[in-house]
Amino acid sequence: MSSDHETAPSPVRRNLLKWTALAAGAAGLGIGSAQAQRAAQREVGGLRKGMFSFMLAHEQFPVPELLQLGALASRSGFQVLSTSDHFQPWQADEGHAGQAWITMAALGARAHGWMGTTVTCPTLRYNPAVVAEAFSTLSHLYPGRVFLGVGSGEALNEQAATGEWPKWQERWDRLIEAMTIIRQLWSGQDVAFKGKYYNVNAKLYDPPALPIPLLAAANGKKSMRLAGQHADGLISDPLTWKKYKSEWEDGARSAGKNPADMPVLIEHYAVVGDEAQAKQAAQPWRFGPKAFKTLYDVPSPVTIQQQAEQQTPIGEVLKSWAVGTDPAVHINAVRELFDSGVSIVNIHSGQPEQRKVIEFYATHVLPKFRQPA
Repeated sequence: MSSDHETAPSPVRRNLLKWTALAAGAAGLGIGSAQAQRAAQREVGGLRKGMFSFMLAHEQFPVPELLQLGALASRSGFQVLSTSDHFQPWQADEGHAGQAWITMAALGARAHGWMGTTVTCPTLRYNPAVVAEAFSTLSHLYPGRVFLGVGSGEALNEQAATGEWPKWQERWDRLIEAMTIIRQLWSGQDVAFKGKYYNVNAKLYDPPALPIPLLAAANGKKSMRLAGQHADGLISDPLTWKKYKSEWEDGARSAGKNPADMPVLIEHYAVVGDEAQAKQAAQPWRFGPKAFKTLYDVPSPVTIQQQAEQQTPIGEVLKSWAVGTDPAVHINAVRELFDSGVSIVNIHSGQPEQRKVIEFYATHVLPKFRQPA
């Protein structure tokens, strides 16, 4: 990859970054990988741990319902709202795939706290310059409340929408270029970027109102290290986090960053109900155990569903989920994640009764982790 170095902010912009970093750090997520951010994190003592996110699954629910759920979750004590960003659902029986950025634009007026994508692929169906513009615009609507989660994509979105689906290494090379472009444009300076995959000669005339944290999704050994090197924070699953945490930390340190200062958002599946309800909830997420082993290469949700039903028993899907109506089951699972170094636990439930999950967690789980003001 051939590109210019990240454009340095002006003195005025640099001072703004420093003080807005302090505000963002106090709010709980941090702002980015710039030098000003790291200095600000040291001043405020790092990130606030113990945040809860609620997952708004565009694959399973229509956007109007997601807006209602997001507002309820926010009122109920969830500090973060995470949204999937898909062109198609993983499985055909999930039934939906609304546009995530539009959801966020509407949601911010109904909710408070942080919101962001887990994750947007800024390389094929989206051009990275357009992603930079879109999230900068969101930051003007909701300053200090927006983060951008990025990833290398799935065939069901990228190949299905563009006909392109390069090998893993190229997808990550593109992602690294995309993150560089997004950061440069967010500086508000003139950008002249010439890379292997993208050429950008432009300026973002409305740069972010406040700095935007840029998190990267990773689900394997190599991607964990790369995410640590190139992103401001991590998005992953409990198994990958447990297995490759050291890769993430080593990657961050190799880039001169302290992983303890970087947000880690982990998606945690939960069902508030009995075994029958858990099996019902798991069916539309049956692809999960093989999602990033084989199924990410399949462009058709119908084929993914067929393969998941043939190859993955429901019991295997539920193996890592927290299931039951006993609050201790859910409290213990969350506590284990926080104790492992996770900053943000993203509660994701496949059950149709999403309000039941939100209200259960608000009543029985979140208060156990509430931090003093």
